[in-house]
Amino acid sequence: MIATNTSSPARLLIIALAAMPLGCSVGPNFTRPDPHVPLQWSPASSASSALKSEPQAVVAWWTTFQEPMLVSMIERSTASNLDMRAAVLRITEARTEREVASAAFLPQIDANTSYTRQRLSETTTTGAQFTRFGSIKIPGVPSSSFPNPYNQFQLGASASWEIDLFGRVRRSVEAANADLQASVEDQHAVLVSLCADVARNYIELRGAQLRKEVTEQSLATQRELYDLTRQRQAVGLTTELDVANAGAQLDSTQAQVPGLEREVTQDINQLSLLMGREPDTLRTELEAARPVPQVPPVLPIGLPSDLARRRPDIREAEARLHAATARIGVAVGDLFPRLTLSASGGTQSQSASDLLKWASRFGSIGPTFEMPLFDGSRWATVRLQNVRAQEAALDYERTVLTALHEVENALAAYKADRDRGVSLAAAVEQNRDALNLARARYASGVANFIDVLDAERSLQQNQLSLATNTTAISTDLVAIYRALGGGWETST
Repeated sequence: MIATNTSSPARLLIIALAAMPLGCSVGPNFTRPDPHVPLQWSPASSASSALKSEPQAVVAWWTTFQEPMLVSMIERSTASNLDMRAAVLRITEARTEREVASAAFLPQIDANTSYTRQRLSETTTTGAQFTRFGSIKIPGVPSSSFPNPYNQFQLGASASWEIDLFGRVRRSVEAANADLQASVEDQHAVLVSLCADVARNYIELRGAQLRKEVTEQSLATQRELYDLTRQRQAVGLTTELDVANAGAQLDSTQAQVPGLEREVTQDINQLSLLMGREPDTLRTELEAARPVPQVPPVLPIGLPSDLARRRPDIREAEARLHAATARIGVAVGDLFPRLTLSASGGTQSQSASDLLKWASRFGSIGPTFEMPLFDGSRWATVRLQNVRAQEAALDYERTVLTALHEVENALAAYKADRDRGVSLAAAVEQNRDALNLARARYASGVANFIDVLDAERSLQQNQLSLATNTTAISTDLVAIYRALGGGWETST
């Protein structure tokens, strides 16, 4: 480094202050990326009368299910979820880091006070000369005292101020602002995930309760068949084989109940976890079965170009890219000269009583100009920040591409499950008619009992499939809203 002091600090200070508005910011300026997205969603995934490529509000999408308890669950979760609270703290952390970066614009001022008692060794050249000079008597000249040891009292202050000539500090603040924006978008992303997780677990809970209800209805039907078979066997109208088959069917269905009860418990506990509460806390509130929340008849999904505005993870990746670009400027700024204005002063004396006298004052003031001549680490830092910016750009592209795939997959699942639900509903009606016919034919002795068991088994399987499909359609809608970035207030 080359340091140069001038004898006209006031004049240089005026020149530096006048030049500050003309200071440039070195390094590349950030340009908002233009994501490559298709004009429309894939026809294979969005070709449905229930899906419309129209703008839609993504705030409070869970209200479209018309389920007050779900709304209450989400509202309480956003207020108490531990991940949400951690995300808010990360925003506070990023805001504080921005304040740290912005503080470089201001002068640094320090104050100090000290007391020392010092003795010079008389066996050294300095100490010997000091002692010898103190003992010299010059005629006509007042004697001077050079005590050894001696006291030194001091009150002082210092100030320094770096003039941001080439924008290094401005780039640091720009990067800190981008980091803050990334933390805000991270909190939005946590909110999107939280709302979707609460909705999905609530729907899965109601789906498990629905499958349990279907299973219990099948158990009631199978008990009737079992009792009917035993009565017919008692009067010789059927065999013990039919009784055994009816009993096996009943026991097999009964074995499904514990697994469904376990699913109910796990879903309730997962909702408790998302609310930041202890396991089983919500059982009293949720154990009573309720219908699976139904999807609206029409779902506006918007266009692919809306994703960059909607999805917080894309906006976060953009902010990370902005911060990485600004840090290139910080690294480049370290290659340029620095101008620092500094001043120090105070009072100093050998006795405390003289410390505040005007004659005890001391001080210095002047600018320092530092010019880096050779520092390989600074050039390496510039290359490092360039590589990190390239990585951030790739991460942005990957985030956009992942978002497009998530939306397409969610739309395809939604369309497929809705189409499948129509067929399953028709199959259940056919199974119910087939079971009634088989029971009537068995009661009249025209058909054997195997036909009844097959009809009842087919009805139960398709009813369970329909219940699972009903749940899947609602969770598919949650996945769509999650992929679209729904659940937070957008800003332009």
